[in-house]
Amino acid sequence: MNLVIQSPEPIADSHFKPLTALARAQRIDRDATGHVLRLSDAEPLQRADIDAYCGTHRLDYAFIDPALRLADFGLVAMDMDSTLITIECIDEIADFCGLKNEVAAITEASMRGEIKDFNESLTRRVALLKGLDASALDRVYEERLRLSPGAETMLAGARAAGMKTLLVSGGFTFFTEKLKARLGLDFTRANTLEIVDGKLTGKVVGEIVNAEVKARTLRETCAQLGIDPSRAIAMGDGSNDLKMMAEAGLSVAFRAKPVVREAASLALNFVGLDGVLRLF
Repeated sequence: MNLVIQSPEPIADSHFKPLTALARAQRIDRDATGHVLRLSDAEPLQRADIDAYCGTHRLDYAFIDPALRLADFGLVAMDMDSTLITIECIDEIADFCGLKNEVAAITEASMRGEIKDFNESLTRRVALLKGLDASALDRVYEERLRLSPGAETMLAGARAAGMKTLLVSGGFTFFTEKLKARLGLDFTRANTLEIVDGKLTGKVVGEIVNAEVKARTLRETCAQLGIDPSRAIAMGDGSNDLKMMAEAGLSVAFRAKPVVREAASLALNFVGLDGVLRLF
């Protein structure tokens, strides 16, 4: 396997020898930017040692089949909150009715996998928003929503490789549809907040996009594209993403909860989303 090491900062020469020894690699190369090392013929059984070393030195790592290319994939599927974007939209919406701490605590527990029923978790949180003026959604989008580092570069690279893009979220269509138009995404799926007379009712309309629905959406999108799910890359950060990520040929935990990092093919803890492009 190739072992790809990445860092937001140029990687010092002092890392060459210990990484080569830990990975039992035959060769190490650095790219022109100095931010990426590629170790050839690395030993995947050394993952635990590599993980400890890279965690200590704030380096991201991934074991990658040297024959694999980005163009081998046909779809990149992304979670929205805390993956494609830096915020949890529902927490920020709740801030406008003075309930951010209460809602954020439920969000965090759900993402860590401590609340097993996502439908219950979302229903509880949305109920707390009852009566809030819908204009708060616009304010969250305009004032607080920011793309994660490397998001636009990653999407451009995926499109250049011939891939389609899917944004599938346990969040809300208000935000996914704006991002679809802004970023030129091909497919989106999310929850619809009920709004009556310009105010949130505290309810979600239709089927809740939980872990099972996320996984099903990935499968259905792949079928629509005529590709196997093994040709999908899935990116997420919370436990609600695990089933979707398990369907994909390559799963990426982006600044994720421990349960997600442990299950994913690889984790990007320090570099941006565009780190995916440098794996191949």
